[in-house]
Amino acid sequence: MIRVVIAEDHHIVREGLRIMLERTGEIAIVGEADDGEKALQLIERLRPDVALIDIVMPVFNGNQLLVKLKELDLPTIPIVLSMNSEPEVVREALKNGARGYLLKSSIFQELMIAIRACLNNETYLSPAISQLLVEDYITEKENPSRSLTPREVELLQLIAKGYKNREIAERMMIALKTVENHRANIMKKLDVANTAELIVTAVKEGIVKLDEP
Repeated sequence: MIRVVIAEDHHIVREGLRIMLERTGEIAIVGEADDGEKALQLIERLRPDVALIDIVMPVFNGNQLLVKLKELDLPTIPIVLSMNSEPEVVREALKNGARGYLLKSSIFQELMIAIRACLNNETYLSPAISQLLVEDYITEKENPSRSLTPREVELLQLIAKGYKNREIAERMMIALKTVENHRANIMKKLDVANTAELIVTAVKEGIVKLDEP
């Protein structure tokens, strides 16, 4: 019997999952939680085989729960079941230790396939999620500026205005080493070799405008 904990803040969703999963005869729902903190306590105490985790939950969210589970190094396999299909959210969940990521629009049979696959030490993504990740990857390759973080864009704007690293560190209230690391990351993402190429690419891609105050 596969022991499962459900972490989901909507009661009707939890109840529906419990009924459908237990009807299979393969799964026992050993615990339910409506927020991240309760879910963590349940998982830590019960050590289920699988935890079905929503991303949006009170107290702390699904990604925060994944981080805490990863830190505890528990044997429980986390599978995200969410409405959120944003590529950055999916990537963050996988980075934080999710073994699977399914949309709530998935059919029930897909959830069972995911559970079995993850228990077999495989990673499972909904076909729709896989397609979105591929499309996002292609778009980023075609437009590298999309991969820059807001902090990197802010720093790039200061570089384009002629600020030196030390001045940027003071304005952004960060360490000089952090500025240097950000600068190196930006140049790598935009595939440029020097500051002149960096500024030309930033203007060409519309990341910065030289006439901005």
